Amino acid sequence: MTVADHLRLGAWLNPGWDDHLARQRISQLALNPKQRAGSLSGGQRAQLALTLALAKRPGLLILDEPVASLDPLARREFLQGLMEAVAGQRLSVLLSSHLVADLERVCDYLIVLVASRVRVAGEVSDLLASHHRLSGPRRDPATLPAGQEVITESHTDKQSRLLIRTDRPVLDPAWAVTPVSLEDLVLAYMSRAGDDGPASPQRLKVAS
Repeated sequence: MTVADHLRLGAWLNPGWDDHLARQRISQLALNPKQRAGSLSGGQRAQLALTLALAKRPGLLILDEPVASLDPLARREFLQGLMEAVAGQRLSVLLSSHLVADLERVCDYLIVLVASRVRVAGEVSDLLASHHRLSGPRRDPATLPAGQEVITESHTDKQSRLLIRTDRPVLDPAWAVTPVSLEDLVLAYMSRAGDDGPASPQRLKVAS
């Protein structure tokens, strides 16, 4: 099927099809309507798929690893187009991805699932603000003040490195406190996959 065939099929199958949007995106992407979809590059196929999804004018778009097979430039262009659609169409997107660096650029709400369980969930900005990396003289994590939850820990004979979650300032001068990236945070919770204890209570919501 050609690119134009996909557009015609989309219009036939979807009563709410926005043909103007679809053709506008195809033009902006410089895709040849007569070209067979199978001969497009990986990035072009991803953009065509996104175009077909957006032209349906959905309220919620669910994407499962949409950029996993794309090169960095194609990933950036795809995510840029997606964010423009979110802003222009008031669209909510549920995005599943292992490419955490991409999530940090485009997502405002994060849910980390490990072994089908929610390990952490919340606004990305709030999660980054409440997690800290501590390094200092070796210490038993059990001696930390109340309200400082240890997510991961590592120790040498003389030093401890902890990733903690807390809503309070870390006032102990013995600790060097540094911020964490979203990737640090996600990997920390994923490394607790063998922990069968209860995860921190989280209230899940759909972010628009």
